[in-house]
Amino acid sequence: MSAPAPAARARPLAWLALAAGVIIADQLAKAAVLQAMQPGDWTAVTGWFNLVLAFNRGAAFSFLDSSAAWQGYLFLGIALLASGVILRLLLRPGNRALFSLALALILGGALGNATDRLRYGHVVDFLDFHWGWLGSLFAGGHFPAFNLADSAITGGVIALIVDELFHLKRQSPS
Repeated sequence: MSAPAPAARARPLAWLALAAGVIIADQLAKAAVLQAMQPGDWTAVTGWFNLVLAFNRGAAFSFLDSSAAWQGYLFLGIALLASGVILRLLLRPGNRALFSLALALILGGALGNATDRLRYGHVVDFLDFHWGWLGSLFAGGHFPAFNLADSAITGGVIALIVDELFHLKRQSPS
C-alpha cells in the first residue's frame, strides 16, 4: 500500500498544530499571570470581569478541589487517557472539519491543564467573570475561575454538539 499524498497528511497536522497552539497560548497566559500576581490577588478589568490567580486541584469549576491529593492524579490520568483517544480519532482519515476542530480544541485544553498538573500539582486559573452588575439580586455572584484551556475544552464540546446535530440532520430523511 502506498503512502498517503502529502495533502492528505497535512490536514491532521493542521489540527495537531491548532492543539499545540492552544497549549502554548494557555501556558504563556498562565506564566504571565503567575509572574504578575500572588495567589488570591485580583485585578478588576470591567464591571463583570476580573483577572485573578487561583489554583484548582479539582476538576472543572473546582469540583473536588478541597478533596485529598488523590484527585489530582485521577484527573491527570483521565486527561492523558482522553488525549490518547482524541489523538487517535483526530488522526483518522475522512473526519469532518468541525469534528476535527472540536477534537483539536479539546485535546489542546486537556493537555494544557495536564501540563499544569504535572508542573505544579494543580491547575492555574485566572479568568473570573461575575454577575454583580446585573443588580442586587445577583450581587457578588462569581462564576468559578477558569483558564484558556478550559475555554478551549468548552468550545470544543460545543463544536462537537453542533457537528453531531448537523450530522444527524443531514442523515435524517426529509
